[in-house]
Amino acid sequence: MKKIIVLILFFIQFSAFSQESERIVLLKTNLGNIEIKLFNETPKHRDNFLKLVESHLYDSLLFHRVIDDFMIQTGDPNSKHAKPGEMLGNGGLEYTIDAEILPKYFHRNGALAAARQGNEVNPDKKSSSTQFYIVNGPVYSSEVIDKMETSMKNMKKSEIFTKFLSAKENKVIKQKFDSLQNAGNNAELKLMINEIAAKLMTQFDLIDKTDLYTEEQIKTYTTQGGTPHLDGEYTVFGQVINGMDVVDKIAKLETDSNNRPLIDFRINTIEIIK
Repeated sequence: MKKIIVLILFFIQFSAFSQESERIVLLKTNLGNIEIKLFNETPKHRDNFLKLVESHLYDSLLFHRVIDDFMIQTGDPNSKHAKPGEMLGNGGLEYTIDAEILPKYFHRNGALAAARQGNEVNPDKKSSSTQFYIVNGPVYSSEVIDKMETSMKNMKKSEIFTKFLSAKENKVIKQKFDSLQNAGNNAELKLMINEIAAKLMTQFDLIDKTDLYTEEQIKTYTTQGGTPHLDGEYTVFGQVINGMDVVDKIAKLETDSNNRPLIDFRINTIEIIK
């Protein structure tokens, strides 16, 4: 009886371990392979990505947007048979994925993140069904990080301001604001902006008092590099564990004015290896 109980406990523990272990995929290209682990704490993105890998959706897709010292992007289904010079980046399946933006996963070099439409049409920051990018960013000085943090705080204040104007209960205020803006009445517009800002001061003060970057983020960005200005805006759901040299090679491909490589460069296939 004791042996049976021990055996049951072993299988329970093994099952729990299996569920917690992170899945790993191998992205194969002509320049080499990129090994990526997927985070369990972003299950919607993880499961969607694995589903698309198993369906071979990513096979032969182009890296359609490549910016050195920033990121490499792929996953547009329209890129498989795209003509030379064709504008890409709007393709995908007919659904989005709810944001799973977690502070512990940020845009360090090698981060795997989901692309998405901008805040103006996508305030909930929902992710593209298929498109993703891998971070390839520079190392920053602490002074530059400070300036980025100030810029991000101003952006967040702007988002709060815009949200206030867009609220149904502020429809009359929005109409007056638009009227002054269209008329070019800058003097009264400035007064109105100050009045609205005064109403939002408590929220603005909270942003000013909050550190947007943790000590870990600052240390990472000042020693290893990444793209800190994307933090909090896009879902990071994985990390390159082998093959960053391949990411670096892809990032240095010569591109056109739309950041599409001049010579088509594709994913051969992505395989689930764990």
